[in-house]
Amino acid sequence: MKIVRNDKMIERYGRIGAILSIVAIAGMGYGFYLSVKKPEYINTSIVLLILGFILTQVSLYIGNRWGRSPRPDEILDQSLKGLGKKYTIYHYTSPVGHLLVGPAGLWVLLPYYQRGTISYDEKRKRWKQKNDGFGHAYMRLFGQEGLGRPELDAEGEILRLQKEFKKAGLDTDELPIHAALVFTSKLVKMGDVSKAPYPAMKAEDLKRFVLDAAKEVAFPAEEAAKINALLTEGED
Repeated sequence: MKIVRNDKMIERYGRIGAILSIVAIAGMGYGFYLSVKKPEYINTSIVLLILGFILTQVSLYIGNRWGRSPRPDEILDQSLKGLGKKYTIYHYTSPVGHLLVGPAGLWVLLPYYQRGTISYDEKRKRWKQKNDGFGHAYMRLFGQEGLGRPELDAEGEILRLQKEFKKAGLDTDELPIHAALVFTSKLVKMGDVSKAPYPAMKAEDLKRFVLDAAKEVAFPAEEAAKINALLTEGED
């Protein structure tokens, strides 16, 4: 499998996340100092603590995607290792974050690092994340985003990809563009997601899923080559 990655972007955002983390810790630390040593500055202390908390969440958001190793792109690469030279995966170099092109068609991969048990409630049309124990609940509050609406993320990514391909003169109605949710945490468990609007799986199951999908799609090699040529246009 060929890997095309925007290393400069990853490095830049990783650096930004590290800086924000330091600023957040410093701000909260000084806010705590004021609350203890100079209670007359209580309003300033509260503002610093709130801003520090917000910056902490932002730095965690950035760090989870571009700072900590293994990053989502590294986990996807490892999960798809050995897929074959007919496949190419693009990280932050295409209109979407992670795009796999090959015999299985075009797959927008959306990595999520949430822990706990993930399931989909067909009646309520909602994803559910059940935290297993206090530790997971603590991480969700202080170090992990809520799951939200992954199907909206997937729809947005597909539309973005289609829009850019249309600008390039491609007939997107003929392109097998799909999306899959990939849960990257080793502490995640998959509940019932059989009725989910998009396929969802643990990272370790991604390779088998792609190989099975290729049996149904059989995207022609010449068509995949056109997509790859478009996505790598202008590169050395």
